[in-house]
Amino acid sequence: DKVGVDIVAGPDAYKKLPEMLHKVTQTGEKDFYLTLSEFETYSDVFPTHEAGVNAWIAVMRGCDNFCTFCVVPYTRGRERSRDPENVVEEARQLAAQGFKQITLLGQNVNSYRYEEADFADLMEKVSTVEGIERIRFTSPHPKDFPEKLLQVIATNPKVCKQIHLPLQAGSTRVLDKMNRTYTKEEFLQLAHHIREVIPDIVLTTDVIVGFPTESEEEFLETLEVMEAIKFDSAFMFKYSERKQTIASRKFPDDVPEEEKTSRMVRLVEMQRRHSLERNQAHVGQVFDVMVEGVGKKPGQQMGRNDGNKIVVFPEQGFEKGRMIKVRIDRATTNTLIGTVCDV
Repeated sequence: DKVGVDIVAGPDAYKKLPEMLHKVTQTGEKDFYLTLSEFETYSDVFPTHEAGVNAWIAVMRGCDNFCTFCVVPYTRGRERSRDPENVVEEARQLAAQGFKQITLLGQNVNSYRYEEADFADLMEKVSTVEGIERIRFTSPHPKDFPEKLLQVIATNPKVCKQIHLPLQAGSTRVLDKMNRTYTKEEFLQLAHHIREVIPDIVLTTDVIVGFPTESEEEFLETLEVMEAIKFDSAFMFKYSERKQTIASRKFPDDVPEEEKTSRMVRLVEMQRRHSLERNQAHVGQVFDVMVEGVGKKPGQQMGRNDGNKIVVFPEQGFEKGRMIKVRIDRATTNTLIGTVCDV
């Protein structure tokens, strides 16, 4: 009453909003619905999208992993997956609206299951949709990356050769404290196997520095893993407590802020070196680039290659969604710069 809130709707209450609004406007009675469903996937609700090249499709909701730093299982509920035919229908609608690329979204897509269909089956089904030229997905979990899915990425021409593989930490002890359920050695083995199967794969990751009790020696293990794999890019974070997580309840945030900052600086410096090295290896190569719009500088357009790397090239009035060939002439840490070689 003090803040004037009439309705509080949780993430599984969206279909109840008309009913809740009616109740408040007709009776003045406040309404709150925060229950997390074990079944709701919103499979019968197709979101509207702003015009563009890429559209996101949520193929599942919730998470069963309970990483100790993460609040998702408590705010989104347990895992449940959409009917693959329903996902395919949404992809068809998006293609009819002019979208050329879709990104399949789930907290852990490895866990997608609907009757007998797994995520690899879903990717194959979506790839049959006419008009969709590229399919991306995020995010898998390193604990159970399926060989079947790896083979789909390797062989299906519509599935992009890019995998976001969250590391989080390089120390097995810290990974256990995070409840990540894989070891440093298992992660390294998986990353090397992926590169053996798909040599030109683009690998990206997430890393947290300064997780409770992480020592300097254990942080150096993270740098060791980063050096061994040389990710194309990484999202890097200093640990900060999230309310209602296991970590916030059980593990004091005991790594000093200045130490977190020092580790972050060293990690970012290493990753910038790796990103530049991997991007410079593309100089001279020709990529299929899907045009997304204008570049940051006058006279430029930009798009992305199959590996989701930004490519800029001289402006020639290409429409969004068009696929063109670009030869890479030079590279920076974050960008490939090239010349259109086939129009």
